[in-house]
Amino acid sequence: MVARFAPRTSVAPAGEAGVGRKNLDMEKHNIDFDSLLWETPMPGLRVKMFNDGNSRVRLAEMSAEFIEPSWCERGHIGFVLEGELEIDFQGTIVRYPKGHGISIPQGVAHRHKARSITPITTLFLVDDL
Repeated sequence: MVARFAPRTSVAPAGEAGVGRKNLDMEKHNIDFDSLLWETPMPGLRVKMFNDGNSRVRLAEMSAEFIEPSWCERGHIGFVLEGELEIDFQGTIVRYPKGHGISIPQGVAHRHKARSITPITTLFLVDDL
């Protein structure tokens, strides 16, 4: 016998009490990158950031001009939206072309430096804080 499950919805059907409040509560999980301003923390890098206190979500554009000043030990999960990225893991070079995911654990053993090997590389990144 195969169990069958009805799909669940996160919003109550129209007409039920509390529907408007549930929709408003869920809006806090919607990140509108179009409304965020670009920041330029260093030459060759611009980012749009959302920080909820636990995680930081970034849309990042780096140019070939971008040079990381020091080894990064922060963990990252992300996706290359455009361009191609090269990450130096203390002498081991890994390339991430458009469409590839990035998963880097945090810590000294995984410290790294990234650079764009195309004129512009656009990334979607999530970092634990």
